[in-house]
Amino acid sequence: MPHLPRIALAGVPNCGKSALFNGLTGSRQKVANYAGATVERRWGSVTLDDGTRFHIVDLPGTYSLDAASRDQEITRDVLLGRRADEAPPNALICVIDATNLRLHLRLVLDVQRLGIPFVVALNMVDLAERNGTRIDIERLSQELGVPVIPTVAVRRGGLEELRRRLPGVLDKMARRAASSEDYKPLDAAGLRALQRRAREIAGKVVIAEGAASRITRHLDAVLLNPVFGPLFLMALVFVVFQAVFAWAEAPMGWIDDGVSWLAETVRTHLPEGRLSSLLADGAIAGVGSVIVFLPQILILFFFILVLEQTGYMARAAFIMDRLMGSVGLNGRAFLPLLSSFACAIPGIMATRVIDNPRDRLTTILIAPLMTCSARLPIYTLIIAAVIPNDPIGWGIGLQGIVLFGLYLAGVVNALVMAAVLRLTVTRGRAQPFLMELPKYQLPAVRDLVLGLLSRAKAFLVRAGTTILAASVVLWALASFPAPPEGATQPAIYYSFAASIGHALSYVFAPIGFNWEICIALVPGMAAREVAVGALGTVYALSGSDTTVAEGLVDTLRNAWSMPTSLAFLAWYIYAPMCFSTLAVSRRETNSRGWTAFQFGYLMVLAYVAAGATYWIARALT
Repeated sequence: MPHLPRIALAGVPNCGKSALFNGLTGSRQKVANYAGATVERRWGSVTLDDGTRFHIVDLPGTYSLDAASRDQEITRDVLLGRRADEAPPNALICVIDATNLRLHLRLVLDVQRLGIPFVVALNMVDLAERNGTRIDIERLSQELGVPVIPTVAVRRGGLEELRRRLPGVLDKMARRAASSEDYKPLDAAGLRALQRRAREIAGKVVIAEGAASRITRHLDAVLLNPVFGPLFLMALVFVVFQAVFAWAEAPMGWIDDGVSWLAETVRTHLPEGRLSSLLADGAIAGVGSVIVFLPQILILFFFILVLEQTGYMARAAFIMDRLMGSVGLNGRAFLPLLSSFACAIPGIMATRVIDNPRDRLTTILIAPLMTCSARLPIYTLIIAAVIPNDPIGWGIGLQGIVLFGLYLAGVVNALVMAAVLRLTVTRGRAQPFLMELPKYQLPAVRDLVLGLLSRAKAFLVRAGTTILAASVVLWALASFPAPPEGATQPAIYYSFAASIGHALSYVFAPIGFNWEICIALVPGMAAREVAVGALGTVYALSGSDTTVAEGLVDTLRNAWSMPTSLAFLAWYIYAPMCFSTLAVSRRETNSRGWTAFQFGYLMVLAYVAAGATYWIARALT
């Protein structure tokens, strides 16, 4: 590359840098990778009307010079002249988004500390004006002390004015006021001061704002309040779990009646024998005992989708940042953990948004502690069996409070384990948290319906495949071999399943688990909710016709003691991941060792928690 002046393009991700780069260079551009990294860099040449030529480099997007990822490190090192394969830029074009001035001005102020001559390209001014936002560009230029040129990069708007200003910027490039030796990263106080200054400048230069921005600002003043914000979040979560029980009661009853009718129809129209037992006691009892919880899962997902579409979910991450920081993580880890409420698999995959490797590993290790939707059938089954649905107040039931407590226990345990891990095996400096908050908006009904349908389909497909297969296999193990002559107990007591359950009971009896529970734990490793189907199959085969007709909830109410029921709940607060989650964890960590560690510590926690719950409950009752 000839020794021409170099101008770098810097900005926050998705601010329009690439469109501006394309507009300035046209076809005179090349693409390569930075040495030692698979981060793409683009550079090209620009010739101005007066014959001035220079190279322009499109740097990876970054939120600050306190780099937290490989591409952000490259941007920082290029600007500081630390890379042997990349000459430092002589000048900069800072590209900022006019629709989100506060966030982008923070980077401009950070870059200003380097002392490199630069000009600001205020991009997307057309979108800002369309939203009703008006910016005093001259005042912004005075506050920053540099030229500010409004641009619409995708339409080449403002590019001629930008090209006209660049020679003046290049005239100032003789001296750099900062270098890699004297540049000091900002501490937390410095970052807060920088953000405060960015807000002050934005407040001075924004002379009009659109209705959406105004509503968002007023709502955030309340919902992000340090005191009211966390209280509102907790109250909202509490309402969600009350609704999971209250709203789902009627449709769950309809599904339960339908499953019972279908099983009874099979027994009535088929002769008594293996086929009738396979269909009624194996397939229908196993799958039906799980499908009955579909309304509760859909209600939970309905609230999650509404919070995502309205823009509140990002606020929840912001609110949780201080709490996450107390355990060595930051608010960015909250989003993958929140995704784990649906399933740990997408939650673990969502940790890719976390730049710091130690933060990401810690989040992967604790993600299975969040209460996934597969646990919901287990929780609601046991709660319905042992917790009376007594009203505590208007619209508040005891069962909903217990369910809320179980979910809260998952969150608390995840945070405690994060603190332990960050102090031991994943030690490292916590990264500051910065994210862009979207505007509030009304959820789209069509998107809500499609989201719920896709989740219902996924649940039913799982019920019709994994759970059905596990129920059939368990039915076979529970039906063979045939009982001996003169047997007085139900056939299952003489089966392979009973033998397996009694063998496992030597391990699990100290924590209060009977052999029926031990049988359910094994297929529950395929998917946690399979444990409910397994219990349905076992008790369908081991009970009388009257017991089967009562339903699984009433059966467990009569068969299990209170300490055993509570121990079973405690086990599933920590229960080791299903096989699918193990596979995803292995892929995302790229380590058998970390996956084995994750499975092992969850198994130990589950056993200890169940045992402690059982013996404490026995002592109290």
